[in-house]
Amino acid sequence: MRANRAILAVAVTIIFLLAASLGAQETLPPVGTVTVEYSQVSAGVGVSWGNGVLKFQGKDYPFKINGLQIAAVGISKVTAAGEVYRLNNPSDFYGKWAAAEAGLSLGGGPAGLTMKNQKGVVMNLRASQQGVQLNLAVEGLNIEPR
Repeated sequence: MRANRAILAVAVTIIFLLAASLGAQETLPPVGTVTVEYSQVSAGVGVSWGNGVLKFQGKDYPFKINGLQIAAVGISKVTAAGEVYRLNNPSDFYGKWAAAEAGLSLGGGPAGLTMKNQKGVVMNLRASQQGVQLNLAVEGLNIEPR
């Protein structure tokens, strides 16, 4: 009985700390924005490509992107936009990205595809077309300068 109470107390504490840390992250101000145009041709195995622009400190940084998947069959072209967090230097934006914490919506916006790269930069991306779902490929997302 005593062990159950101790386990319950630890579980409640962990849940509280996790909720508090996610709440703290949601108040971070975005330091930049990103827009992406992405195309995919698929019927089982697909081919995809995309380009985007990072807007950071008043400058535009064009990039190319691969590893994003659109939940659709056939030919799809999707425009997505979002916010960038924890970016100090534009070069830190490039590289491999992976899915971040589930359900995280930084800045209080609608939940979308939230990703984090190896340098700690976070991006919250939402498709602008209703009903389109963005997913990361198994290997993640790769962003390179254009």
